[in-house]
Amino acid sequence: MGFFSTLVRPPHDTSAVPAPPETHNWRLYTMAFSASMASAMFGYDSAFIGGALTLPSFKRTFGVTAEHSTALSSHITSLFQAGCFFGAILVYPITEQFGRKPALLLAGIVFSIGAIIQTVSDGNLGMMYAGRVLTGLGVGSSSLITPAYISECSTPATRGRLVGIFECCLQAALVVGFWTNYGVAQNIPDDGSNKQWQVPFAVQLIPAGLLLIAMTFQSESPRWLIKKGKDDKAREVLARLRDLPASHAYLSYEIESVRDQIHAELGPAGQLSLWGKLKECVAPENRVRLGLGVALMWLQNLSGINALNYFSNTLIKSIGFTGTSVSLLATGIFGIVKMVVTIVFMFFFVDRVGRRVPLLVGSVGAAASMYYLGIYSTVTRSFQQPVPKDGAAYFALVCVYLFGASYAFSWNGIPWIFQSEVFPLAVRALSMVVTTANQWLSQFVIVYSAPYMIESMRGYTFIFFALWTTAAFGFVWLLVPETAGISLENMDVLFDGPTLARDKRRHYDQVMASQRAMQLENEAEALPRERRQQESAAPADVTMDKEAKSMA
Repeated sequence: MGFFSTLVRPPHDTSAVPAPPETHNWRLYTMAFSASMASAMFGYDSAFIGGALTLPSFKRTFGVTAEHSTALSSHITSLFQAGCFFGAILVYPITEQFGRKPALLLAGIVFSIGAIIQTVSDGNLGMMYAGRVLTGLGVGSSSLITPAYISECSTPATRGRLVGIFECCLQAALVVGFWTNYGVAQNIPDDGSNKQWQVPFAVQLIPAGLLLIAMTFQSESPRWLIKKGKDDKAREVLARLRDLPASHAYLSYEIESVRDQIHAELGPAGQLSLWGKLKECVAPENRVRLGLGVALMWLQNLSGINALNYFSNTLIKSIGFTGTSVSLLATGIFGIVKMVVTIVFMFFFVDRVGRRVPLLVGSVGAAASMYYLGIYSTVTRSFQQPVPKDGAAYFALVCVYLFGASYAFSWNGIPWIFQSEVFPLAVRALSMVVTTANQWLSQFVIVYSAPYMIESMRGYTFIFFALWTTAAFGFVWLLVPETAGISLENMDVLFDGPTLARDKRRHYDQVMASQRAMQLENEAEALPRERRQQESAAPADVTMDKEAKSMA
């Protein structure tokens, strides 16, 4: 095993047929990083826009006044979310008909056009709004495709980590967005030109360009190819991704498993109409998965993370840290905390500790932090008046970072991982349209409401999010099963089990243990049979040798 494989060695493979060690190679990680440049587009955008709107040059160019700033912030940020919502819906027929890769490239192109329009808008709010909608369309469509694409290319033991790269790139881009604003505020004066605000808007083109370049060299999803009847091409793609010969038994097992699932879901015809897929999504065997996916997306946003991402400057000022540079600096540190925790967790823990435990532990940390922030800002009236930078204020800032860390290893990426792995192949894309559209709908609701909530509810805004995160703990404890280490084709076994989450996984483990025991028993019975056949064939071979010698 090479150095790279040793460095990124996954946990023990508990799937029914473990993947050979050669499959854990650099090609899988290159694939995941290439596709995840799409999440970098979203990460940078969600981080930079809040700070960019507070830059003096932006306010001057677009005529932002104190009485109109709240409405303008809501419009500019929420139009992006609206674009994301429709992007996730409109890309569905493209990814189903033409594949994951072409749809992802199209998303990068649309996003780039939107970024250019914003950069050259020069005080024209109509152009700014149009650009925000286009970048939203690009991000929304790519957020549907990227987790599914990575999941369909992964092995069971590495799926959580590889889909987690989607979130790692998002968090890294968040940091770039936060610090870009701080850098231009410190180093580019408002001298009457547009350079100060145009730089952060133009940087949006970097992740989009990287996506277009990197994905050009990647292959189509092998599971999509099998679904379309292109088995030979799928075998070729799998052989390259798994670093195995095309004739290897594990590749044949993967292809047969996908074929069997498609046949079981669709029948011999192999296709469902759109109406048929909609009915399949809400069929008894799938509606629980769909409901869990939708709920996780709403609970992710009801934690308050996007209120902090988009309006972190305002919220950090509310706990006593005033001044554009100070608040941007504190926001930049918030981004670094989230990025570091996300990367460490996704690379080293997500496939070892699973999905449930991080969600539960992260909910506790995030809710506790929000409760303190709400109590502190309400008692000190920090939204209405300056407060001293005493121990309580500094602990409030610590709670902002504690919230970021708790969120980073839990609600940050796990809802995306969960929704990319639980749905059957026949309706995976359509089911993810529903869950992803709800992600953007919930973001739209929170981001549009946040400025008004901050203005009217003040400290109770934090309490509101804390209460929802407390409810999320109970929801996960009761209903969200552990999915780590289960192949995509075996998710049916997990969800065909009991209602409560812990019982579901216990049922799955019992079924898999029974299947493995049966497989070992069949292999043990086959071995003596082969030996008897060899022994019975031996006398005949001896007789033939004697006859050959006598003839000679």
